[in-house]
Amino acid sequence: MTSLDERVEGATGRSIDDLWCEAEPADAVTARVVTAHRELSEAAMAVTFNRTLLQRLASGEFEVDAHLLKRIARACDQLEQAVDRRDLVTAELLHALRPLEEAALARTRDAGVYLDPPGFAALAAIAPGGAVFREHLLHHRLAVVCAGGERITGTMLRRLEAQGLVTRDESRPLHVGQPVTLTQAGRNSLSRAHNDTIAKARARRTGPVAARLSDVAPQQRR
Repeated sequence: MTSLDERVEGATGRSIDDLWCEAEPADAVTARVVTAHRELSEAAMAVTFNRTLLQRLASGEFEVDAHLLKRIARACDQLEQAVDRRDLVTAELLHALRPLEEAALARTRDAGVYLDPPGFAALAAIAPGGAVFREHLLHHRLAVVCAGGERITGTMLRRLEAQGLVTRDESRPLHVGQPVTLTQAGRNSLSRAHNDTIAKARARRTGPVAARLSDVAPQQRR
């Protein structure tokens, strides 16, 4: 629905459908987030509508005359207004999300969070030398490229950001590349997941040995 859906879900711990269907949010902060998200959704739809209209007017379907040029100029103005509105409500939603994201980061800063295999692989790829989030100048595709050459999807990056595990330098433009690094919570989560993996591997190795020793012990007592 919007480019911030995953951040909203990560910060609130609820799906977008649940947030929209709930009669009354549990607290004022979440209520502000839901309101801002609804406004962003409407603004994003307005951008899509006006862009599609402009594409149709310029597609060659209509004869080029003064009337068409006026319609194109009006569509450009409407698209510009829609983009300005979308950018404004995006900033409002980010501002509303900040308390929830800061609270989530504070909860996970020391303990870390559980990492599933894809999340662990993404953090492990970013950890050694960081990564760069960049938009291609020609086809405008977004890519996250790690120092070791591994690639991470933009969806995964936004998920890790919502969990407070990575941070990126948004002061740099996307076409130049925004550096991505692990936060302290990300390092703690990666370390904990690594230690859990080692512990499970040791348990698998020692389990059969322990079982054999338990079988031998009664014979020794006899």
